[in-house]
Amino acid sequence: MGDHKDDHKDQPLRVGAAVRRRRRALQLTLAVVAERSGLSVPFLSQVENDRARPSRTSLEKVADALRTTAVELLAAADPACSVDVVRAEPEPAAEPRARSLVRGHHQMHASEFTGDHDAGREFQYRNDQLMYVADGAVEIEAEGRAYRLGRGDTLYLTGGVRHRWRATVSDTRVVVVAVAEHVEAVQNRSR
Repeated sequence: MGDHKDDHKDQPLRVGAAVRRRRRALQLTLAVVAERSGLSVPFLSQVENDRARPSRTSLEKVADALRTTAVELLAAADPACSVDVVRAEPEPAAEPRARSLVRGHHQMHASEFTGDHDAGREFQYRNDQLMYVADGAVEIEAEGRAYRLGRGDTLYLTGGVRHRWRATVSDTRVVVVAVAEHVEAVQNRSR
C-alpha cells in the first residue's frame, strides 16, 4: 500500500476542455475550426465534450486550426480523475519556498508557502482567496490595515484587494486557496 505512483500520472487526460478553452479564447466557432482542420463539426463537438478521443494526427490538425500545438493542448488538459493526491515534501526546506497543491488547469488554485516571503512585494488577485496559517505567524497588510495571524487563523480577501505579507516566525507555513486567475469569478464591484 506504500506505493503512490498511481496517484495521478496514469490517469488519461481530458483534452476536450483545453480545446474548448482555446477555441473560445480565440473567439472561433466550431464551424471555423472544422473548416481550418478538415474535421467535422460533430466530431469536434464530441472531442470538446470528451466523448471522442482524437488521434495524434487529428489533435495536431485541431491544434493547427487553433494556432497552437498538440503538446500545448495536452499540457493544458485536465486529468480525467476527480481525485488527485499531492504528497507532502519529504524535508522542510531551509530557504523560503512555494509549492502548488493543485495540479493541472482547474477552477481552484492552492499553494503552500514555507518560510519568510518578500514583505515588499504587493499582491493583487483577480478573484477571491483565503489564507490559512498552518504553522507559525504572519503579518498581513491589506487595504491599509495590518492583521496579525497565528497558527490556525484564516484571512479572506475578496478579488482586487491589494495586500502584502511576511512571516514573523521562522518556520511559518501558509496555505493560500484561491479561485483560479483564468476563471472570471469577479462581479463588477462598485467602488
